Amino acid sequence: MRHIVNAGGLSVNVSIGLKRAAVAAVAIVVLACAGQAQQTGDRGAVTNLPLPRFVSLKTSEGNVRRGPSLTHRIDWVFKRRDMPLQITAEHGHWRRVQDRDGAGGWVHYALLSGVRTVLVEQDMLPVRSRPDSAAPVAARFELGVVARLGKCTLDWCRISAGGYRGWAQKTGLWGITSDEIRD
Repeated sequence: MRHIVNAGGLSVNVSIGLKRAAVAAVAIVVLACAGQAQQTGDRGAVTNLPLPRFVSLKTSEGNVRRGPSLTHRIDWVFKRRDMPLQITAEHGHWRRVQDRDGAGGWVHYALLSGVRTVLVEQDMLPVRSRPDSAAPVAARFELGVVARLGKCTLDWCRISAGGYRGWAQKTGLWGITSDEIRD
């Protein structure tokens, strides 16, 4: 038997076996809650879609709010139709998004589209006829161009903008993860 004084100043006798059992039970509960939190962190609570994920702005203007409701202040306005955005959280009809620079806030889901686009991050990005560094260059896209996203392999994505299309290396694009493959 052990004599323990608890936080209330009372003396309590606790057996070592019982104490170990209580510690083990608490540890199991903590681990279970941590696993559950991690699991829900990978999926949106509203849509059950993966988080984070990429979408695009459906409209030419979209208010970005400080919180997930119309009562929250508008911090700024996204003004570029089809701009790729990354959803990082969900709350009701609201999605917390961020752009390439990490700027963001809460946007109503009606302003977002599942159509995938990417932002060209390399000036004069070569867009090739095939997903091969030796393939002929079909076009060059300037820094900041928003392109429609098509198929993607591990290293290359088929993109199109301004009537031109071809394959670009993923390293020159924002709006797709490095391990994402699209058919």
